[in-house]
Amino acid sequence: MKTLKNHTLIYDNECPMCNIYSKGFTKCGMLDENGREAFSEMTFKNKSIVDFNRAKNEIALVDHNKNEVVYGLDSLLLIIGNSFPVLEKIARIKSLYWFFKKLYSFVSYNRKQIIPSKKDYSDQSCIPDFNLKYRLTYMVFVVFFSAYILSLYTGKFNLNLGHNFLREFIVCLGQIAWQTLFLKKYLKDKIWDYLGNMMTVSLIGTLLLIPVLFTNFNSVFYIIYFGMIVSIMLFEHVRRCKILRLNFLPTISWIIYRTIVLITLIYWYV
Repeated sequence: MKTLKNHTLIYDNECPMCNIYSKGFTKCGMLDENGREAFSEMTFKNKSIVDFNRAKNEIALVDHNKNEVVYGLDSLLLIIGNSFPVLEKIARIKSLYWFFKKLYSFVSYNRKQIIPSKKDYSDQSCIPDFNLKYRLTYMVFVVFFSAYILSLYTGKFNLNLGHNFLREFIVCLGQIAWQTLFLKKYLKDKIWDYLGNMMTVSLIGTLLLIPVLFTNFNSVFYIIYFGMIVSIMLFEHVRRCKILRLNFLPTISWIIYRTIVLITLIYWYV
């Protein structure tokens, strides 16, 4: 690996994803051993040239030779391109660059909903701005993905449920509508943070269902496994509500909706 010398990557030390890839750059020698610096521990010298607000949304890379800063996807491509010039050239092809730019923003603006931190409420926390477009995109993605996987999984119950994407899509969409309707006044300005975290809980449950889609056990196994996944989702929902400094009301509402859906499905299909 070719080391990009005299550069410092300003990473979000409260974000596990940022921690992993920034540490990876230093470990494999793409950056100096001291080539990364935590956002909350930024030196006065770096603070003087880094756009503090922009760095919350797009990771900053400080070039100490030119006393300049690049942000977001460009900072990552500069590091990668120093060791792999061909990869950078490919990534900078107009259509690919546009896609990777959108993907970077999609992850960056939703990273605190994907993996929240208990320290996200301090003045020095690297919290991205709220972006409605990317939050809605994340929620829509999870709804479609979860509905598709659930439509495959429920077919293994042998309870006349069958593969029905539209049914699961309505259930997933209904969860958002239900929680928004009953919690909007209570959550106030936290509504979008909560909904983002709730969708991540759904995404976790969905991902845990995928491995058993390739198995062939009896229906009892799949029903019990599904119950275990719902329990994991419940505990994760409670944990995230605590991080958001919310009481048990969102969880109670979440359970009520799931119970109503379960009773309705049993009534219509069993």
